[in-house]
Parts: sequence; C-alpha cells; structure tokens
Amino acid sequence: MVRFLQLATALSTLTGPLQSASAERPSLSPPAEARLVLQVAAEGVQIYTCTAQGSGVAWTLTAPEAVLRDSGGKTIGKHFAGPSWQASDGSTVVGEVAARADAPGGNAIPWLLLRAKSHTGAGQFADIAFIQRIDTAGGLAPVAGCDAGTQGNEVRIPYSAAYLFYAAR
Repeated sequence: MVRFLQLATALSTLTGPLQSASAERPSLSPPAEARLVLQVAAEGVQIYTCTAQGSGVAWTLTAPEAVLRDSGGKTIGKHFAGPSWQASDGSTVVGEVAARADAPGGNAIPWLLLRAKSHTGAGQFADIAFIQRIDTAGGLAPVAGCDAGTQGNEVRIPYSAAYLFYAAR
C-alpha cells in the first residue's frame, strides 16, 4: 500500500516523472503529436512459468495481472495478458512493444513504450495510441528455482508501475 501511495503522489504531480522519463529515455517518448489523456498506478503481479527453452528450462513471462488506479486511489481498470488494458467501462487496448529501457538501478521490470495494435469497445481506451510504462518496482523473473523438476510451475512476482496513456491528435 505504501508503494501505491508513492505512485499516486507521483502521478498527481506527473510533470516531473514524465519529463525525467522523456529526458533520460527519449526512445520511450511517444510521438510529439500524441497527447497524454490518462495516467494510472498499477499494482499487481508478473506471472512467470518454468518452461522448456532449447536444451534447458527458464522462467518465461506468462502474463501481467494488475489493478489500475487513478491518483485518488479509485480502481479504473485492469491490466492482463496481451498486453491488454481494460477500463471499467469495458473498452480495451492491446499493445505491442515499440521501445524498452532498463529500469534505473536494474532491480525492476523494464520501462516501455507500447503502440496500440487493437481496441475493443467505445469507451476510455478506444482512442489510445501509445502507452508508457515507467516508475517500475519489482516484477523481475526469479534467478533460480526453475529446473527439469519444476517445469510447469508458476510464480507470481509483485510489481508496481505507472502507466501513461496517449491518444493521437
């Protein structure tokens, strides 16, 4: 809950984090003509499965699972496999990674710029063109515990992030 409150505070004064994300990682900036329409805090898990890869096994990302909240803490949607974001009004945007950068310090899942590849519904996410994931905490795959004897096992690693949604002008 403390991390959520920190993210909510950061989102309520987003011009600082947004400028630093853009200044430090220009490849994570949406096109200049895109306009910020929504900023949310996400709190949930990154789900990994121990799977066969080549002649060995490794933790593979299966899906995220997170709740999206506005700066006041109100739940406004969810984030899940796709990667997909669904608003409480039922509208959904599915993204594809356009750019990525390691999280500062390297102790969290990467920061991303995603491009919308599909939409459903006519609500809040209907016109989203780009999504940024910044200010991540946690969510990295385990470094051990995946071997032939644990193949098929699943782990759920807590994470939090800020998601910024942009519409095309």
